[in-house]
Amino acid sequence: MSKQSIFARVSTLARANINAMLDKAEDPQKMLDQMVRDYTNSISEAETAVAQTIGNLRMVQDDYQEDIETAQSWGQKALAASQRADSFRSEGDTASADKFDNLAKVALERQMQAESSAKSAQPTIQSQQEIVDKLKTGLEQMKKKRSELVSKRDELVARAKSAQAQATVHDAIKSIDILDPSSEVNRFEEKVRREEARVRGMNELSASSLDSQFEALEDLGEKTEVEARLAALKAGGASSRPAIEDASEEELFESLETEKDQAKS
Repeated sequence: MSKQSIFARVSTLARANINAMLDKAEDPQKMLDQMVRDYTNSISEAETAVAQTIGNLRMVQDDYQEDIETAQSWGQKALAASQRADSFRSEGDTASADKFDNLAKVALERQMQAESSAKSAQPTIQSQQEIVDKLKTGLEQMKKKRSELVSKRDELVARAKSAQAQATVHDAIKSIDILDPSSEVNRFEEKVRREEARVRGMNELSASSLDSQFEALEDLGEKTEVEARLAALKAGGASSRPAIEDASEEELFESLETEKDQAKS
């Protein structure tokens, strides 16, 4: 994959409208996670491309340095050969002097070739260095953009979860409003009130029954006492008869009425 296609892909991701993509996604978190993975893969590919470009630059720089060193070496050899030629010439050995001069010329030619090669490599090195600098800057921007994307993903996921929680609470409240539990409470309260009223009625009924029983007992005791007194009067016979005979009927009833009034009071 070429460097242009890699950065074109990264640029497309950087310009993507995240909110629009989330609207189409059924699961925002999964969509954002996939975006982060895609961006991470793009960064990995970009790092590979940058590393390869840097490697190529280093190779050119190594060749340039080797040409410089080669040129220096041939220059030293040319100087040494020239000095030997001068030495032989001073001794009158022209043949040897010419021989070393020729060697010096060969060395100088080799030096010029190395210098020419180094000189031709300089524009390439400069161009490659500019590309590497741009790629490094772009890679740093990609990493920064990825960090922003991760932060944005975390923020949107948190907001999505919060919205989901609010929707759940809203649905719960809505269902409570529909069910209207107060009506159920009122129904149970009414049932308890009816039960309490029934118990009070039973208590009152039981109390009324006891009162009637006690009143019956009192009436029975009174009748028993009356019967006992009547029997006692009959048994008294003659002893009480003169007093009764001596009293008139009106006096007797008046006496009984008086006793009844006293008993009531």
